[in-house]
Amino acid sequence: MNIDLYEPIVGIPVIGQLRRLGERLRGLRVVHVNSTAEGGGVAEILAWMVPLMNDLGLDVRWRVITGSGEFFSVTKAIHNGLQGYPVLLKKRDWELYRDVNLQNAGTLRDELEEADIVIIHDPQPAPMLELCARRRGRWIWRCHIDASHPSRAVWKGLKPFVEKYDASIFSMCQFAQLLPHLQVLIAPSIDPLSEKNIELDESELDAVREQFELKPDIPVLVQISRFDRFKDPVGVIQAYRMVRKVTPVQLVLAGGGATDDPEGKEILDAVLEAAEGDPDIHVEMLPPAANRTVNALQRIADIVVQKSTREGFGLTVTEGMWKGKPVIGGDAGGIRLQVVDYHTGFLVMTPEGAANRIRYLLHHREQCLRMGEAGRELVREYYLLTRHLREYLTLVYALVEGKIENTVMV
Repeated sequence: MNIDLYEPIVGIPVIGQLRRLGERLRGLRVVHVNSTAEGGGVAEILAWMVPLMNDLGLDVRWRVITGSGEFFSVTKAIHNGLQGYPVLLKKRDWELYRDVNLQNAGTLRDELEEADIVIIHDPQPAPMLELCARRRGRWIWRCHIDASHPSRAVWKGLKPFVEKYDASIFSMCQFAQLLPHLQVLIAPSIDPLSEKNIELDESELDAVREQFELKPDIPVLVQISRFDRFKDPVGVIQAYRMVRKVTPVQLVLAGGGATDDPEGKEILDAVLEAAEGDPDIHVEMLPPAANRTVNALQRIADIVVQKSTREGFGLTVTEGMWKGKPVIGGDAGGIRLQVVDYHTGFLVMTPEGAANRIRYLLHHREQCLRMGEAGRELVREYYLLTRHLREYLTLVYALVEGKIENTVMV
């Protein structure tokens, strides 16, 4: 990947600034660690961030920890607990959590201890820091989760692993927790040149319409997301049914799974049961490489929906806005950063609220266009990868050069 390819989208000054930052950090060894190579926003972000950091002159690598199904059940419970869902984790669960990280440390330790910067993503590999006793670089914990109201017991169990880091990154100030080190706010972003976001020919859109058996003369609602309880796909079906009482509409619920999310099949089964065989509800489990299909579905949509009840950020909201679509999003987490009520879409709390807003937009097409245009410009200004990369590099430079105090909040 070459950062210069983004110049027509973001401008010469933005690319020049990134090049200058890269020069200051040339040769710096950086390692990112997470728990899955595909599926979910973290893997998507790392797929572009690592090559672009390398293009700017750093020496950057991406490592993925492995674990048993039992380990990922425990880490999913930690994830759910951080998002406020009641979970019960026993002492042996926390021991398993640490032990699996210890096994992974056996493979990764030398590389991590020699790195100048290590960035650990989310709870799954968080114990890695204390397992690398001879580390010489600075370590950052990146929390992508809506941790605004975590389970006290889960946070109490996780905090000893993350409080020893040199810095933490959160997507919003509401997610930050009381920690004895620097906390930085960096919102996620999308890659406008990825297969999920590039422009597509009308013929490709028509092919996807045919693939999903979508009727060309009936409005389409699309929610793209993992099948996860916090994405509330069943609530979206409830909203769809309310809309159908007054106007014809089609619904697509499409998404994939992730190797570190063992609950996906259970939620998918619940969604299929709620759909009750309705021919205008299209539920699809997509493979990880279906990026162009996702792109096409979002472009086909009249309205993009993301009715999450908890959301670290919601890249599918960003993607929908980049494609000029009004978004109806759950009034939660990072969706609030993107959906400006009455400007780029609507924030809702309930299926009833979603249904009301869907009906309004379907009957006010000019408003749909205005919201879509406003959303695309908001993404161009704030949520493209160049801004994201600049903020990461600035943090790395500040840590390496000792330019900031460890107790400062920025």
